[in-house]
Amino acid sequence: MKQYLSDLKEMRSYLLLWFTQMISGLGSAMTGYALVVWSYTREGSALRTALLMVCSYAPYVICSIFAGALSDRWDKKKTMLWCDALAALGTLAVWLLLKAGCLQIWHLYIVNAMSGLMNTVQQPASEVATTALLPRRFYQRVGGLRYLSSSVTSILTPIFATAVLGLWGMDAVVAIDLASFLIAFVTLLFFIPIPRTDASGKTDGVLKSAAEGIRWLKRNPGILHLMLFLAGINLVASMYNAAFPAMVLSKVSERAMGVVNTVIGISTLLGSILASFMKTPRSRVKAIWGCLMLSMCTENFCLAFSGRV
Repeated sequence: MKQYLSDLKEMRSYLLLWFTQMISGLGSAMTGYALVVWSYTREGSALRTALLMVCSYAPYVICSIFAGALSDRWDKKKTMLWCDALAALGTLAVWLLLKAGCLQIWHLYIVNAMSGLMNTVQQPASEVATTALLPRRFYQRVGGLRYLSSSVTSILTPIFATAVLGLWGMDAVVAIDLASFLIAFVTLLFFIPIPRTDASGKTDGVLKSAAEGIRWLKRNPGILHLMLFLAGINLVASMYNAAFPAMVLSKVSERAMGVVNTVIGISTLLGSILASFMKTPRSRVKAIWGCLMLSMCTENFCLAFSGRV
C-alpha cells in the first residue's frame, strides 16, 4: 500500500494532465460527432461528410514528418497550450457562424484541417512531456491509461453528444466543449510543471531534423517496416471510417450510429484490459498481425452484407 501511494505521488502531475486532457478530448469529440450529424442532415451527401474526416487527417499525412522536428525546437508546455487554444478558437468560430445562420460545409473543412494540424504538432509534444514527467518504469502504465482514455471517449461521445444535441441543441455541445477546454488549459498552465528536455531550443533546421529522422528509420528497418505496415492498414481502415457515418445515418438513424460507436468503444476498452492482463507474447509482430487479420477479416466481411439489410 505504501508503494502504491508513493507511485501515485510520483505520477500526480501526469495523472492530472491525463485526466484533464481526456475531458477536453471528450468535449472535442462530442462537437466533432455533432457536426458530422449536422453536415449529413444538411447536405445529404456521403462524400461531403467523408471529406470532414479527410480534412482532419490530411495534416497528419502531410506534416507529421516535420511535427516532431518542430516539437523538438519549441517548449513543450507552450506548444500544447497554443495548440489547444487555436483548436478551441476553431470551435468558437463554428459556433458563431452557426448562430449567425451562415455556417457552410466548407467552413467545417477549414476548421477540421486546422484542428488536425494542431493535433499533429501537439501529439509529439505531449509524448515528450509524458516522458519528462514520469520515470521510465511507469511507461507501460501510461500506455494502458492512453488506451483507457481513448476507449472512454469512444464509449461516451455518442451517448453524451446524442443526448445533449437532442435535449439542448448544438449550443450546449459547443459550450461543453469550450468548458472542457478551459479546464484542461488552466490546469496545464498553472498546475503542471513540465521540465525542459535536452532537445528543447534546438537550432538545427526543420528539414535537417526531419532528414535525421528518416536516416534513423533506415538504420532501424524493423520499425520502418512496422510503420509502413500499419500505415497500409490505416489507409484501408480510413476508407471504412470515412464512409461509415453516412452509411449508418442514411440507412438507419442517429441513435443507431451512437449505439454502434458505443459498442466499438466498449470493445476497445475490453481489448485494452485483456492486453493489460495477458502475458507478453513471444513474438509481438505475430500478435499484431494476428489481431489485425482477425479484426479486419471479420468486420469487413460482415459489413459487406449490410447493403442488403
